[in-house]
Order: sequence, then structure tokens, then C-alpha cells
Amino acid sequence: MSWKKHFTQYQGQATSSAKPSSSSRFQSWLPEVYSGQPNRVERYAQYDQMDMDSEINAALDIISEFSTQLDETTNLPFGFKFKEDPTESETKILEQTLHQWCNLNDWDRRAFKTFRNIIKYGDQFFIRDPETWELLHVNPVDISKVIVNESKGKLPEQYIIRNIDLNMQTKTVSKPVQFGQTYSTVNTQMRTQSTGGTMNANSGNYQSGGPTQEYTVDANHIVHSAMTEGMDSDFPFGNSILDPIFKTYKQKELLEDSIIIYRVQRAPERRVFYVDVGNMPANKAMGFVERVKNEIHQKRIPSRTGGGTTIMDAAYNPLSIMEDYFFAQTAEGRGSKVEVLPGGDNLGQIDDLRYFTNKMLRALRVPSSYLPTGPDDGSSTYVDGKVGTAFIQEYRFNQYCSRLQNIISPTFDKEFKLFMKNRGINIDASIFELKFVEPQSFSQYKEIEIHNARSAVFANLEATPYLSKRFLLSKYLGLTEEEILENERMWEEENQSGAAPESDSMPGLGSVGVRSFDSPPDMGGEADLEGGDEEASDESPISGAENATAPEGEV
Repeated sequence: MSWKKHFTQYQGQATSSAKPSSSSRFQSWLPEVYSGQPNRVERYAQYDQMDMDSEINAALDIISEFSTQLDETTNLPFGFKFKEDPTESETKILEQTLHQWCNLNDWDRRAFKTFRNIIKYGDQFFIRDPETWELLHVNPVDISKVIVNESKGKLPEQYIIRNIDLNMQTKTVSKPVQFGQTYSTVNTQMRTQSTGGTMNANSGNYQSGGPTQEYTVDANHIVHSAMTEGMDSDFPFGNSILDPIFKTYKQKELLEDSIIIYRVQRAPERRVFYVDVGNMPANKAMGFVERVKNEIHQKRIPSRTGGGTTIMDAAYNPLSIMEDYFFAQTAEGRGSKVEVLPGGDNLGQIDDLRYFTNKMLRALRVPSSYLPTGPDDGSSTYVDGKVGTAFIQEYRFNQYCSRLQNIISPTFDKEFKLFMKNRGINIDASIFELKFVEPQSFSQYKEIEIHNARSAVFANLEATPYLSKRFLLSKYLGLTEEEILENERMWEEENQSGAAPESDSMPGLGSVGVRSFDSPPDMGGEADLEGGDEEASDESPISGAENATAPEGEV
């Protein structure tokens, strides 16, 4: 593919020298190579194992779904936040360009998985196609090193990537994980990646394949979105949201295994056989007990072995424990007996497991109404985030998703503005920011609650004679002076004098407010029309004339 001409193969330095030599090709611009934490690749594998847990998988899906909701009008996961009022033409151009960029990268379909990978691994890498400006997904495991420039404040200059294999159908450049590698251990995966070997899909054995080919890709072609604010030690890589719950996850995993083992061992019922041996000596008593046990666990089957006679064969009967038993008993009531031992008593008690599950979900900020784990949570009705304790939980979850969006969105904002520049669109990039669609409209719920509280206070004070209604509108309803004047103008338009009479008093089109010019005097004629301005008595109660007396002559 022609886009590979922009990349060069990386020639790694010899491992014998601890420091780069003075003849290093990077010495002139003060390089420093970052590869992240020593266990970075191992942690990626641990995140994959944690993702196989049903609760963590559902929690990651919920967070990603809330954070990548599509706009109702544009059907896109992104929107604009304007710092200055744009012109109509600028708004139209920006919307068209955003549609083109989202259609090029299939963000309506890939935004969910991209956001999920960022919060799961802490990092998400893309290679930007220099010709089409498509973003091609790169597996974080394949990022070997990042070379930064010390003289420019640790500015990333190059990314060293291995296992580059272009797939334009899925917009990826990483080789898919083989079947054997999927089910191999973390140590095997790290050893395979460090030595360049492969896993045999049939036998699962490790096969050495020589050193892995690595490419040095210029940082101008790399889009790196990391879960970091720059105040941690993982630069230039990010932190996963699964890091704080790793300990709780391991505790929950061990507890689940112990519960399963206990139930397998203790759930079946046991039987105790009391065999009466009388006054037999110890050596004979044990032999007698063994003979009784063999008779109980055997079943007599008639068969012909030859010679024309029928004999009885004794075969092991695994189902004999379900059959009835018959033991001889003396006149004194002494004899053998069988008692049933009950299985485990606390098989249905999983409060300890539920405790660790709730602890893990609370660390991920997922409300209990979204992932019910307790008996009370499972029976709760649907909550839209407006009442009770669920409002507090869901509001905090909404704020958490918004915080994640604010960490991730600057990368896409920068990429979109570069896309605009490449397309030759000259719009000031400082007047707007590209943001994810808000997780949920809790601001509308908050506004409704505020309006309800203000209207209740206004209704109680409206009848107070010594308080002006304009003051009440401004103080308790929060209306500005312009809004009060606009409301007064609209009220006068809706309540002006000379309204049409009732329909049943007029023939013909009177039901729709149409009347003839020769109408009777009591229904309003020319005299009424001429003196309408003088006889108008209805004034806006907002203007402060609500207590004024009606003019003379008005009925």
C-alpha cells in the first residue's frame, strides 16, 4: 500500500550498551525513549481478563453507551460548543465538515468501541492515513516505544510499532490475535512479543519466529488518546479505570471459586451406615463391615457362562445408593441402620459475594438501578433520574461520564481541526470546541425542579397587596426586565378589548368570529369601532394597574 512509504523500519540499538553512544543518530536532538511501566503489556492482558467478568463487561458497556450517545438531530456522537457566536455560513460549513469526517471514520459505529477501549486500556492509538485521513486502529500492545524530544518539552517525535498489517475493511493496522495466543498465559504472551515468536493454533506450543519487525512512524501520523491529565508517572501513556478495582476483582474471583468448590463438595447428601457387629473382635468387625459394604454396592445379575447352568454375577452398581436397604434386627431392636446427612446449610447465602460485587461496581460509579445486585435493587421500578436517592447516584454517574468525556474529547477536537485545515476550510478554530454529546439531560431536570419551587413561592405571595407583581416576577420567578416587558406586551395582545362574542349568539359564520357590518348596536357597530380606543379598559395586570377602576360607560 502506498501509505507505507511514509514509514521507515526501526533499527534498534544494540542491547550490549546501557547508554546510547555519542554517534547515535538521535544524539543531536536529545532523544528519550519511553516504553511505559515495566508491566504495561501485562496490564493490558489483565484488563482483557477482567473484561471477561460479566459485571465489569456490563459496567464498561454502560459507561461507554452513556458517553457516546448520538445527537437526536444530527445522529452523530459529537457536537460543537461555541465560545463565540458563529455566522450562519460558518455553522453550516462546520456541520457539513463534521458529517464528512464522521462518515469517513464511521464514528456513528466505531465511537462506542473506541471510547470503551480508551477507558479500558487507558490508551487508544490510531495511524492517520496520509492520503485519505482515515484513522486506522492500532492495538496498544503493539506500541513498543515512544521517542520524545527533550529540547521541545518532551514532544513525541516517533512511535515504534510492531505487527503492522493493513486491513482497510476494518480500518485496522494490527495483526489479529491468533487462537493460541488468545488462551495462552500472560507470561507466554509477553515472551512471544519480546522474542518475536508465534503460538501454534493447533498444539498451543510456542514457536520461535525470529525478531519482530518494527516500524518507526512519525508522530504527525499518530493519534494518541490517553486517560491522563499529565499529573501521573505513566507519561506518555494513560491509566485505565480498571486499575482501582483490580484488588477487589481478584478477591471476588477467589470467592467465586471457593463458593463453587464448596457447593460441589458439600451440596450432595451423605449417608451414614451403622452396621451392627455384635461382640465381634476388631479384626473381624472391620471385615464384616467391608463385606456388608460390598454387598450393598453390588448388584446380582444372572448370566450363563457355559455348561448349561445359570450362575449369579456380582457387578458394581453405582445406582445402588438410590435403592432400598434391608438389615436384620434382633428382638431387642438392635441392628444396622442408615442415616442421611444433610448437605450444606448455607448454599444460598451469597451476601459476601454480593458485597464484593457492589464494591466493584461502586468503584466504577455505576448506579444500582442500572446493574441491580441486591434483592431491593432488582425489585425497584424504572427511574429516570428525577426522584429520590437514584437522582443523586445517577447525577454523580452523569458527572463521572462528563469528566471522562472532557479527558478524551481534546484529542478528537484537535484531529477534527486538522481535518478542516487539510480540506482548506478557513474558520477560526478558537471559536469552537468539538465535544461528545452530553450523557443525559440532567440540566433540564434541574431547571424543571427550580421552576416548580419558584412558581410555588410566587403563588403564595401573589395575593399580598403591598408587593408589586413586577417585583415578584423579578425576585421569585427570575425574569429579567426585558422578559417582563415582553410578557406584558404578549399579555396585552392576548387580552385586548373587543373580543368576538360567543358563537351561539351569532348566525352564519359567527361561530368562527366573523360578523357583518350591520350588526345590532349591542354587538358592536361603527360607534364601537370609532370609540374603541377611548373605551378600552383592560390593562395588563403586570403594569401595576390591576387595581384601577374601570372607566365610565363600561358594562
